[in-house]
Amino acid sequence: MPIKKTVSPKKKKTKKAKIATEPVARPRLRIKLRAYDHKIIDNSARQIIEIASRYGAEVIGPIPLPTEILKFTVNRSSFIHKDAREQFEMRVHKRIIDILNPSSDILEALQDINLPSGVDITVKI
Repeated sequence: MPIKKTVSPKKKKTKKAKIATEPVARPRLRIKLRAYDHKIIDNSARQIIEIASRYGAEVIGPIPLPTEILKFTVNRSSFIHKDAREQFEMRVHKRIIDILNPSSDILEALQDINLPSGVDITVKI
């Protein structure tokens, strides 16, 4: 008598539903600093971080961005001696600071901050 093989029914694979979890948008202040001198911009970033930490806010940064280098080539004489040239460059240093969950006290303190000349600051909410 031949032996019959019993075939078990195939199990259907069920796909698990993926739950879409979107990151919760937290309010933040993004502060961008630009300056020609790296020492001045680092001191300014330190002042901003001290103000934010004094009021208990979470701070991310300062994050250094790539330095923008502007190069200029100038002839030394006006009409002759094309080979006699001078090259100049300007370096623009940049930093970003994010302040998470800022309070109104932090905004008021940042408005009253006294930064040195040569530092450009932009605040985005």
